[in-house]
Amino acid sequence: MTTTFRVNDASSNSQSVDMLCFQGLFFCPEAASLLLHNFCIYHISPPGHELGAAAICPDDPILSVEDLCDQILEVLNYFRLGAVMCMGAMAGAYILTLFAIKYRDRVTGLILVSPLCKAPSWTEWFYNKLMSNLLYYYGMCGLLKECLLQRYFSKEVRGNPEIPESDIVQSCRKLLDERRSINVWRYLQAIDRRPDITEGLKKLKCRTLIFVGDSSPFHSDALHMTGKLDRRYSALVEVQVCGSMVTEEQPHAMLIPMEYFLMGYGLYRPSSFTGSPRSPLSPSCIPPELLSPESMGLKLKPIKTRVSSPNSSTTDR
Repeated sequence: MTTTFRVNDASSNSQSVDMLCFQGLFFCPEAASLLLHNFCIYHISPPGHELGAAAICPDDPILSVEDLCDQILEVLNYFRLGAVMCMGAMAGAYILTLFAIKYRDRVTGLILVSPLCKAPSWTEWFYNKLMSNLLYYYGMCGLLKECLLQRYFSKEVRGNPEIPESDIVQSCRKLLDERRSINVWRYLQAIDRRPDITEGLKKLKCRTLIFVGDSSPFHSDALHMTGKLDRRYSALVEVQVCGSMVTEEQPHAMLIPMEYFLMGYGLYRPSSFTGSPRSPLSPSCIPPELLSPESMGLKLKPIKTRVSSPNSSTTDR
């Protein structure tokens, strides 16, 4: 049996819900100066979450977080990538952390947004069970979208009867409608069955930068994870008045910490596109057309990977 990963070898895709976690960050001109002009960025979507994904066959086994972790290795091998810098949000941050624990020589560093590392609490388990039932029986209904939006964003951007919800919430709501309910359900099942990887954090030697909003449901998880990591190699940035998606609500709060984090590797080079030669954080003069997917060489590459054997090689498209 094979499953498909969709990989973007550019920074962003305005049509992908997964990329919604990073649109605010990558489309921020200062972040473009810091990231897009210094790195080649690959985005990996979970199976069934890529653009135009078909519904996964109900008879296919549900992938575990271990399967998803091992498939990342196959994607890296397919593109002949060595050690990489990994960035992930929420469940994606958990899978990337697990990947860094299992394959330490393939991860240079971790940038995690509202990460998880423990098994689901009873509260999260009940919440996920509610969402799973809604997905299974009613699809991407209004109540389910509200549950997800509460998990993603702070109440300040979700709005109230007196204040309309922000554009990023409206965009997320619209993109959720485009998801295959069965595919989201299967991914949620895998995440809900995740094991606690706290002990494995002690094996991490790569540098780790963690961001979390003070209104995020995963705030306590991020604090717990930070406490278990080696303090010589890790740092926590708590962002006030922000939910789980720091990349969307407060992308500017991430820039200076990331700049110093990357400078520690000697990876950051000032871009000639910035208004000031001293820092990428100064007002940018990047023309909007330079941030279009076409100018960044956006290509979608379906990668088929075997899930029956974790060590199998990547097959042709």
